Amino acid sequence: MLNYEIEGNGQETLVLLHGFMENLSIWDDMKPFLSEKFQLIKIDLPGFGKSKVIAEIQTMELMADEVKKVTDHLKLSQFHLLGHSMGGYISLAFAEKYPENLKSFTLFFSTYFADDEEKKKTRTKGLRIIKENFRAFANAGIPNLFNPNEHDILESKIKLAKEVAYTSSVEGVLASQKGMIERPDRSGVLENFEGKILVLSGKHDSAVNSEKTIKNLPDNTNIKSYVLDCGHNGHWEKPEVCAAIINTELLHHLPKKFVL
Repeated sequence: MLNYEIEGNGQETLVLLHGFMENLSIWDDMKPFLSEKFQLIKIDLPGFGKSKVIAEIQTMELMADEVKKVTDHLKLSQFHLLGHSMGGYISLAFAEKYPENLKSFTLFFSTYFADDEEKKKTRTKGLRIIKENFRAFANAGIPNLFNPNEHDILESKIKLAKEVAYTSSVEGVLASQKGMIERPDRSGVLENFEGKILVLSGKHDSAVNSEKTIKNLPDNTNIKSYVLDCGHNGHWEKPEVCAAIINTELLHHLPKKFVL
């Protein structure tokens, strides 16, 4: 089973899924700001942190099933699910397969669109670099995920993101990269899901097309979206703001669209 950690004993359970080349430690900056009403379940996805690789191609569906094993083990029947980037893709797969278990899901700097052909080619080229020199792959890509206007301010966070990435299993990175290439468009999940959906995006996100993601959201009253003045890593760039939105939206209600 996947490695996980539990913090807090709030009445509402929030399951947190990290992104590509990350692990459960990425939530540390947000944790002090998240409401005491949450019990936090932080999970290491396959091939990251202390969790083992489970397949040569780790599809989003396969990883969602592994998350389900954890939530079943913990006897969680109704909970909130939040995923950063790749974790968001897994959250969508989970919501498609097991909607009855979710009160809400949050796409945290993520999208419901499949990769376009150009992105698939970029990811495929990346597989060779990951095999040959994973550290160089991480060093080259990670700074681009932060707001380019604030690299000086975010220098320590960029360094931390690299250090977290270095702990990843190369096999896990390759398997997850292949899984992301294969993932389908899941727009239909947003249209059919009956619980609450929260979407947090970054104005300067180079990994996810925030404008396209927000613009094409279904016009459902259960969907709330925010665009923040940051890059792809709101948990490191704007932890207090992100936590405030999560607290407010998952525990209360606000008007539909804000730009922060």
